[in-house]
Amino acid sequence: MSQLDLEIITPERVLVKEQVELLEAKSELGEFGILPGHIQFLTTVDIGEVRYVKDGKTYFIAAGGGFAEVVNDKILMLLESAEMADEIDIERAEVARENAEAALKELSPDSPEYKLHEIALNKAITRLSVASKKR
Repeated sequence: MSQLDLEIITPERVLVKEQVELLEAKSELGEFGILPGHIQFLTTVDIGEVRYVKDGKTYFIAAGGGFAEVVNDKILMLLESAEMADEIDIERAEVARENAEAALKELSPDSPEYKLHEIALNKAITRLSVASKKR
């Protein structure tokens, strides 16, 4: 079976570097999936869940946004942040969600800080969702 070379990099580390069968992620235009033989493309990656399949097993990542490039069955994802499901500290993610929700209640939607807290809330919710998929 054909494989894709997947590399997921954050500013701190190389999170994934292996051959996979499938990658699925979210962009601002919606979800996308990559299989071997996919045409070249470049897209943004939104905050959300990234899934890939290796040897029939699905792995889950909480992505903090970034970019993905596909060329010749090679996928390069450059992400602002990313954690495997089993790396996520659930208590820390819960606290981040609660803090972001509290801040949003106090701020006006016109406030410059409002969008930052919305992003923090989205990241926390994503982390909690992905953490629930630990194997």
